[in-house]
Amino acid sequence: MAGHTYDFFTQFARILNSGQSRSIVLCGNVYDLFYDGSDYTPLIPLLCRKSKTSGLIRLVYELNGPIRVLDDREELKRAWISWKSGVDADTLLLRGLRKQGPSEADRLSDRFEQLLLDAIGNPTLALEMLRQLTICSRTSSLKADLLIFVEAADMLLPAGTGDVASLNDRQLHRISIVHDWFSDPAFLAGGDSVCLVAESRNLIHPRVSRLPQVLPVEVPAPSGADRLHYVESFCRSASRKPKLWATPKELAVLSAGLSIHALRQLLTGAAYGDEPIAPAEVVEKVEQFVQAQIGEDVVEFKKPAHTLRGVVGFSRLKQFLRDELLPRLRATGEKSLSGAAVAGPIGGGKTFIFEAVAAELDVPVLVIKNIRSQWFGQTDVIFERLRRLLEALQKVVIFVDEADTQFGGVGAETHATERRLTGKIQAMMSDPRLRGRVVWLLMTARIHLLSPDLRRPGRVGDLIIPVLDPADADRREFLAWVLRSVAPEPADDLIGTLDKLTEGYSAAAFASLRSHLSAMGPNSTDEIVSLVADMIPPAIGQTRRYQTLQALINCTRRCLLPEPNVGRKERESWQAEIRELEAMGVR
Repeated sequence: MAGHTYDFFTQFARILNSGQSRSIVLCGNVYDLFYDGSDYTPLIPLLCRKSKTSGLIRLVYELNGPIRVLDDREELKRAWISWKSGVDADTLLLRGLRKQGPSEADRLSDRFEQLLLDAIGNPTLALEMLRQLTICSRTSSLKADLLIFVEAADMLLPAGTGDVASLNDRQLHRISIVHDWFSDPAFLAGGDSVCLVAESRNLIHPRVSRLPQVLPVEVPAPSGADRLHYVESFCRSASRKPKLWATPKELAVLSAGLSIHALRQLLTGAAYGDEPIAPAEVVEKVEQFVQAQIGEDVVEFKKPAHTLRGVVGFSRLKQFLRDELLPRLRATGEKSLSGAAVAGPIGGGKTFIFEAVAAELDVPVLVIKNIRSQWFGQTDVIFERLRRLLEALQKVVIFVDEADTQFGGVGAETHATERRLTGKIQAMMSDPRLRGRVVWLLMTARIHLLSPDLRRPGRVGDLIIPVLDPADADRREFLAWVLRSVAPEPADDLIGTLDKLTEGYSAAAFASLRSHLSAMGPNSTDEIVSLVADMIPPAIGQTRRYQTLQALINCTRRCLLPEPNVGRKERESWQAEIRELEAMGVR
């Protein structure tokens, strides 16, 4: 148990020991529990315990507490008194013997203690005091270096809207103090170090967090080994042991995505209730935790109830999905596919079909609803949380509907936040560490508006699938499905009649027609024909044609086209038709 280590602390220690930087932002999963060699503690106590060494004085500042000096408090005080008075502490003490009343040494000693206490609820004073202590450390006789931990740095130095106009005078003062502190050449060349702790680097004002000498160190979400270590530790030490449906290792695997705090809640509740933990309970806990962390308006877990067997028509497409797409999405390593883009006209059935694909995979389906935020820097924070989650999960499908509106471009005319977001999504799609673990399914009726960088090979451009309106046998299957709502055994001649009346119908139009017939309840063939003939499709034909052509042009597999042997002339005719529609204002 004592051998459990954390890579982030190794990186943190290497940066400080090498002198690569004297200011670090520790960000990520900073509010979780960590094993310090004997017990699970919050991050700051872990850092304090693991950084204890000779020749180092550790200080901790928390917003609602004083400045805590963990080592050699008296030695630090003597150095501060000597620095303030301009003479060494012994000389100052001898001067005090010749005077009546409190000596200067006593006054400075009291002042030192009072400043540490006055830091409670006064972050501006606290930061200035800590800055002065580092000056004292390198200009006095203090033989130890300082290591300062500052908790909740995002509250002390808030990003605001990214400029200084949105901040009050005290916040501006604090940012100025820290900026000058971290930019001081003497501090950079000295032996003292400062560690700012915050959930995200983007929540700290860029005047501090974006200084080139300030390095970030990411605290990742718990790995499978971390979760297993905690489960085994809890089961060994708890007075009331939880009952597991299987081994601790299986619980650790299924709980991927949970923090140690959330895992503790799960185990504690099971131990108290004396009921065995069921797999469904763990999955539900993961879903609740993920939505609470990222936001219900950002993501949701979806559990599609239908599989490919419930999809009407699309016979060639379903065969391709079963024979090629699903095996590659289930695979790992080089055989796996990072995802696919699904194009086609509105109402074509893209979402319904690929919800069935997600259900066939039998893994968590995470639906991205809106990854953007109206607040400055918050979009980057949301993305960081999402990335930490994906790195922790074993296998997940990311389902993005209307992907062209979710992910913008990277051109000069695109907002900087949009460019950053799209760039990060692109990098994550092609990240080899996530290949085979994260499957991206992007749905869009406007595939041409999806960033070309997303559509390149190595990302969803490996497979762009067109979902087109049903034709031939698929149309007749749809018509039979529609008629079965009012006639269990529809006649072939009735299907043939409706085939002519429903020319150009999409999957959504057939579903609407089925609903209409079910509601009206016609009793005869003539009534059915009359009701269908009365329906007029909405005037979106040109838009749907434009979207269909874009899906055909962007398709990456010949076998998915209506005519697999399509040649250069046909493709050029599609391009010409697209230009004609664009000239008419169709987009």
